[in-house]
Amino acid sequence: MNRAGMTAPVTNLRTLMRSLVANTEGEDVSVREILTAVGRRAYGPVLLLLGFVAVSPLTIVPGANWFVATLTMIFALQIMVGLKTPWLPRKLLDVRFKRELLVKSAGTGEQYAHMLDALVKPRLTFLTAAPFVQLVGMVCVLAALITYPLGLFPLGPLLPSLAVLLLGLALTARDGVVVLLAVATFSGSVVLMLKMLPKVAQLWPF
Repeated sequence: MNRAGMTAPVTNLRTLMRSLVANTEGEDVSVREILTAVGRRAYGPVLLLLGFVAVSPLTIVPGANWFVATLTMIFALQIMVGLKTPWLPRKLLDVRFKRELLVKSAGTGEQYAHMLDALVKPRLTFLTAAPFVQLVGMVCVLAALITYPLGLFPLGPLLPSLAVLLLGLALTARDGVVVLLAVATFSGSVVLMLKMLPKVAQLWPF
């Protein structure tokens, strides 16, 4: 339900961005409010949201990439174990961000979202249902894990974050072709990770 009292379900990337703007208000916005804005009862829109945030300018905030990766992993693990609706601890739900960054990112992203949305439609829908949806959750977990070391490098988390965005879009639109595209994107991030291993070993603080 947006501020005008109208329901705005998230069905693709463009409606996600419009919901983020229409269903939030104020100078700051919490994780709880952002999730509620896009519909926190379904995993598809939630993963789509996290993927979008991860590839947007919102991650210029120090540590934001790792925070989003942590949220992604929590939700993806719930997909793997078959939890029906997403859940987050209250402390994470209460984390707040500047809404101005959210609105600017949504405005910029909407200019290009229609190009991706035009390619999405229900296809190979069995890939977005059990048991394949558990594999989607596993890929998201692995993408989140890869984000931690790649987050040490500029634009390092882009490929795994894009894989999460595509998987969220696939679940939202029930498009199995996009699942396959997301897996290919994730494979690219694995290759990148392997190439970066020597530098990761030098920079990783643990």
